[in-house]
Amino acid sequence: MYRQHFGLRHAPLDKDCTELWDDGALARLAERFQWLLTSPGIGLLTGEPGVGKTAALRHLTHGLNPHRYQTIYLAETEFGRIDLYRSLARSLGLEPSYRRADLWRELKLRITELSTGKQVLPLWIIDEAQNLPPEFFRDFPSFLNFAFDARDLITVWLVGHPPLASMLERTPYAALYSRIQTRVQLQPVIERERFAQLITHALKTAGCTHTLLADSGLELLRQASRGLPRQAGRILRTAMQLAVPRGLNHLPDELLQQAIEEMR
Repeated sequence: MYRQHFGLRHAPLDKDCTELWDDGALARLAERFQWLLTSPGIGLLTGEPGVGKTAALRHLTHGLNPHRYQTIYLAETEFGRIDLYRSLARSLGLEPSYRRADLWRELKLRITELSTGKQVLPLWIIDEAQNLPPEFFRDFPSFLNFAFDARDLITVWLVGHPPLASMLERTPYAALYSRIQTRVQLQPVIERERFAQLITHALKTAGCTHTLLADSGLELLRQASRGLPRQAGRILRTAMQLAVPRGLNHLPDELLQQAIEEMR
C-alpha cells in the first residue's frame, strides 16, 4: 500500500534494491572479492549488523559465471563443525558420510575434481561466522590443505560482526588467521553528508521523484539508525506506512519520530 502511495518500485534500502550506494567502500570490497576469485583463499568481511555485508556479497555474486564459479551460501552456523561440512557436501552434490575422515576425503576429492576437471571454483560464503564453533576455526586450515598445501582450490569468505576479527587473532586460531589473504570492514554511514547521499540514492533508486524528508528529518533518521542502512530502511518504511492513512506525500519530523518510537 505505501509503495503505491509513494510511487515506489520497491522499499528504500530493501533487499530488492540492485543499485547499491557506494562512495568507495564497496568498490574496495569488490576489488578484494575479485582478488580471491583469481587467487583462491580466505577473505574476512566484518561489520555491525545491518551495515550491508550480506547485501554487498549478494550483489557481487549475482553476475558470476555459473560455469566458472559455484557459489555456496551458509548462514546457519550455530551447529557442530561436522554439520557445517555436511552442509558443504550437500551443496557440492555429495551424500555426506557419517565419519569426519570420510567426509573430508570425499569433499576434497569433489573440490579437486571441480577445480582440475571442470575448472570450477567453489566460493563458500559463511555468514554469521562469529557463531561458528571454535573447533571449526581450529581444524579448518587442515581441511584447506591440498597437495601438501601447494594448491588453493576453494575461496572462502568469513562474514561476521567486528569481534570476529579480534577473536581470530588469538593464538589458538593462528593457523587460520595466517591464511586470511584479505580483510575488509564495512563501517556505518555516520557522517551527515555521506548519510544524506545514501538516503537520497536509496529513495531515487526506489522510484521516489520528490523530496520526502527535511534536513531535520534526515538528521533524526541518521541519529536513530546510527548510520546503519538496514535500520534506516526499517524506519523509513514504518514512517511511510504511518503516512498513508494521513494522506501525506512526505515524512514530517513528527511522523519520523513516531516511527522511531515504534521501532524501539
